[in-house]
Amino acid sequence: MEEITTTEETSLSEAVTAVTHDCALPAHECKKAIMGVHDAMYVLGGKWKIYIIAALLFGPKRYSDLLRDINGISGKVLSRELKEMETNRLLTRSVSGTAPLTVTYALTPYGESTKAIIGILAEWGKSHRNYIISEPQR
Repeated sequence: MEEITTTEETSLSEAVTAVTHDCALPAHECKKAIMGVHDAMYVLGGKWKIYIIAALLFGPKRYSDLLRDINGISGKVLSRELKEMETNRLLTRSVSGTAPLTVTYALTPYGESTKAIIGILAEWGKSHRNYIISEPQR
């Protein structure tokens, strides 16, 4: 089975080719090939994590900025998601020693590795929106 890497050199089409190629193999090999998708969805899944990452791709933000920028998220949910993302090493939490204390969140280099995924999702979302608007429903 070919290993799918997350380096910048690996394109989406290469990853799809590797997964679809491997799925021509026995079922147990196919399950191994799609396990990466399961792992990614475990870390990035849920309603809000992709939005948080997308907001932080524009640079470090304070908690209040994230709460303002992400429509519909509650403070309690934002806190929980930020803690989970810090546990998964996608972001860092920095507390300044100034008065008043300020807490800033920033993506780690590992968190920034999701930039390509977020970009692809954004492009697909725009394309899908145009498709739904322009194509009559059958």
